[in-house]
Amino acid sequence: MISLRKGGANTVLLKKLRTWLELVKFEHTIFALPFAYGGAFLAARGWPTWHQFLWITVAMVGARTAAMSVNRLVDRRLDAANPRTAGRHLPAGKTSPAEVAALVIVSVLLLGLSAWQLNPLCLALFPAAVLMLIIYSFTKRWTWLCHLVLGLTDAWAPFGGWIAVTGRFEWGAVFLALAVALWVGGFDILYALQDLDFDRTNRLFSIPARFGVRGALVQARTWHGAVVLLLGLLGWMLHLNWIYWVGWFAVAVILHFEHELVKGGDLSKLNAAFFNMNGYMSVVYFLFTATAVVAMRAV
Repeated sequence: MISLRKGGANTVLLKKLRTWLELVKFEHTIFALPFAYGGAFLAARGWPTWHQFLWITVAMVGARTAAMSVNRLVDRRLDAANPRTAGRHLPAGKTSPAEVAALVIVSVLLLGLSAWQLNPLCLALFPAAVLMLIIYSFTKRWTWLCHLVLGLTDAWAPFGGWIAVTGRFEWGAVFLALAVALWVGGFDILYALQDLDFDRTNRLFSIPARFGVRGALVQARTWHGAVVLLLGLLGWMLHLNWIYWVGWFAVAVILHFEHELVKGGDLSKLNAAFFNMNGYMSVVYFLFTATAVVAMRAV
């Protein structure tokens, strides 16, 4: 009987864990985490320490879980009214607001612990990072630049990864953070295309709602063009080798292909553009960047 009860408790716990992972779309961590690692490798000009690598990872898990949990909590009524999102966990009653609030608190504490374990500058910037994680979820209620705010929030990943290694501000970290901000903001513009009518009806702000499909596509492509430029300037500034530039070219190709998938406002391939292309882009950039700096260190 005891073993059966233990088995039942473990099953309930696993189901709850799976529910929480689905709630925060844990698999989407693949977007920002490679850039956090990339920032760390660039800052170290090679391998960061295992201590730094571990706590950067923990910080990313805490930050992203907190951000997504806050977003789900703040938007639960809007999600319930939107046919596309009505099946999400809070509107569907799969979890409670109290549970999600508890998840926010635990995640923020995890981020704070990571900052404390890394260095004094990370700890000093911890409140600002948390403030950005919270603010983003409210911005679509008052500005169509909400996509850029999301990008700046995610830009803490490479910026934090960089200063986790150096413990100081450097221009390289700023360039990489700006590139990530525009990258995330750009693909969020594309993602927001599917809610254009809902946003206009409910007086929510977004670039698609403000400028229409064509204007949104132009802005997203422009932002991603700036990403390629910034990553190129970063490579030039740091005198990175040919391996980095192969990765840079691959990133440019992937971003171009992403926009080809939604050319003319065709949203039938939006999931492929959003999930696949951006996942490939972040991993490709990290692998080539890490290989480049490690190879240069070995010479």
